[in-house]
Amino acid sequence: MIRLARVGARKQPYYRVVVIDKERARNGRAVEVVGTYNPRTNPASVDLKRDRIDHWVSKGAQLSDRVGILLKKTPAASATPAA
Repeated sequence: MIRLARVGARKQPYYRVVVIDKERARNGRAVEVVGTYNPRTNPASVDLKRDRIDHWVSKGAQLSDRVGILLKKTPAASATPAA
């Protein structure tokens, strides 16, 4: 599953977009970090590795509702290029 994992201090949320087994805890050990999301900036900053997300989706990973919304809102041009 591809979903958000919360990091950051109390009342200062910052999220990593992670590939993780569905049964693991929200902040459990992730298979891979495929992006970040910071809702505290104006506008909210989203940094996604589209190629890695597409790779995991082709392997059968499901997107959480929130990650699906972030993926639709973020244009492909602003996605991080493969390094």
